[in-house]
Amino acid sequence: MKLKLLIPTLLSTLISSFYITSPQPLETTTTITAAIDTITDTSIPFDSDGHEVQPGLKYHITPIQSNDSSGGGLSLASRDGICPPFVVQENTQLSNGLPLRFVPLDTKQNSITLSSDLNILFNAATICVQSTVWRVINGGGFGGGKYYVRSGGVVGRPGVATVSNWFRIERVGDIGYKIVFCPSVCSSSCKVVCGDVGILEENGKKWLALGDKPLVFMFQKA
Repeated sequence: MKLKLLIPTLLSTLISSFYITSPQPLETTTTITAAIDTITDTSIPFDSDGHEVQPGLKYHITPIQSNDSSGGGLSLASRDGICPPFVVQENTQLSNGLPLRFVPLDTKQNSITLSSDLNILFNAATICVQSTVWRVINGGGFGGGKYYVRSGGVVGRPGVATVSNWFRIERVGDIGYKIVFCPSVCSSSCKVVCGDVGILEENGKKWLALGDKPLVFMFQKA
């Protein structure tokens, strides 16, 4: 009789000790896998909690650690004190940067969709009078041949005059995303330079610019 009572007790002790001594990464991996499993629509980007990225909400861009650039979130910085400021990546991973909002071409959409034109803007105020809407410029007054991401754009009004203000979000791998500049908001008469939005390191800062190597990230709700 004593042997029969001891067996369940020993099994319970062994099971309890397994869960107590299991390493933390097991739980983290399980959580991320569960979030990925909830994603069934491949045309919509999702945040780090597995929720659809929506136009009315604010998000931080969280770089995936496999990037060569070891910086943090995105923010604004001036070049030689000139307005409007440029878009930069924070130098430290500890900084989430400024929150962003995404405005689709079709303002009636409830969710952001991949590979579709949209505007990107910081949900923040600056000392400059211009807007915080993203746009792509050639050189920025600091030499041609490089296409930087700068603020000062406008929301909506698709056409030739605003073609530099439109971006797209594309999926990279299972959980990553990238921002692409290749607008289709005007007719074939619009000539644009397409490219991935990546990092260009100059003068101790990480400027966002078009290039062949994108900044791969996840959306984190602010």
